[in-house]
Amino acid sequence: MTFAAALRIAAQASATNQAAQASVDASVQAAARSTQLPDPMLKLGVENLPVSGPDRWRISSDFMTMRRIGIEQQWVSSEKRQAKATRAGTAVDVEQAASLQNAAAVREEAGKAWFAVLYAQRAAELYRHLAREMAEDLAGAETAHRGAKANATEVVQARLTLVQARDDLARAEQEHRSAAIRLSRWLRRQIDVVDDVAPALTVTVTDVAPLALENSRPSVLAARRAIALADADTAVATRERHPDWAFDAGFSQRGSQYGNMVSFGVTIPLPVNRAQRQDRDVAEKSAQGTRARLLYEDAVAEQQMQVQVLREELQNLTSRITRLQAELLPAANAQVDLAVAAYRSASGPLAAIFQARRGLLEKRLQINTLEQQAALTWAALELPALVPSANNGEGVAQ
Repeated sequence: MTFAAALRIAAQASATNQAAQASVDASVQAAARSTQLPDPMLKLGVENLPVSGPDRWRISSDFMTMRRIGIEQQWVSSEKRQAKATRAGTAVDVEQAASLQNAAAVREEAGKAWFAVLYAQRAAELYRHLAREMAEDLAGAETAHRGAKANATEVVQARLTLVQARDDLARAEQEHRSAAIRLSRWLRRQIDVVDDVAPALTVTVTDVAPLALENSRPSVLAARRAIALADADTAVATRERHPDWAFDAGFSQRGSQYGNMVSFGVTIPLPVNRAQRQDRDVAEKSAQGTRARLLYEDAVAEQQMQVQVLREELQNLTSRITRLQAELLPAANAQVDLAVAAYRSASGPLAAIFQARRGLLEKRLQINTLEQQAALTWAALELPALVPSANNGEGVAQ
């Protein structure tokens, strides 16, 4: 399982990604109907029906009794419908930003889970290599003891060291299995090992200007689109200060001895307390716009801080790894070679070899841990980005 394949499979298998896309589809359907007029209403009824006297409950006896059928249509102005259409289109943008944000989160978590498996299996292989060397040392010590070239203490020490190495290996293998299970959660398939080739930790997110962050960080993009939605809500509320009129027309049928009639009219809502109702609605939406702008500023500041901190951490970790690989590992390897040479020349104990190899393992594990920290830092910096990744050509915007 390569890194690029893991990200692709996780994006396709994620139920939250599919749910986010369904939410986008729902908002698109809502936007499509936003410019439509309300449905007309059919009106049926009987007017002026007598309830007493000789003509009570008779529909066609009294000249004032009429059977009425009509239709009523609420009329929404084109300006108000346009404002609602703009608001609906902005809501689609908001849902798309939320979908990108969710996809970025899935991408980041899947990438981190892949790195966890990679470095867990590398650590397990280091412990496995040490256990093999300890087993060989024990076999050599036992052979030397039988030939009276080594004492029993060295044999016991070799056995104890091998037991410890195998226990460390069992723990490392369990950590590897646990990491593989966590990766399987994102890929929805069983994963045991991953490709041992890590992606190059190339940094593409460098510009922390607000506009650049809108094009690279989904949380900032979502905050910007929240402002647009709040402004659209304010525009709709402003248009709602002017009520919608309703027009109706009807046909009234009377008894055969009387003439039929038509009627028409208009219903005009009267805003009797606009300052306490419609104006307060506008003020509410305007305050929501202020809130969205403040949250945008905070989102920009948060992402600027995160990008700068992650870049500094990645640079520090990379330089530490380079320095340790160039200076620490050669010295640890030389220490092992010296201990082996001293033991073979009968001028050093076998325990010195165990100690030197254990020290070399610790140095390699230290570098492995730093490499994992660097990979996770890079994942937090690069994987949520909206721009395509330089390593695999995939971006969350897809």
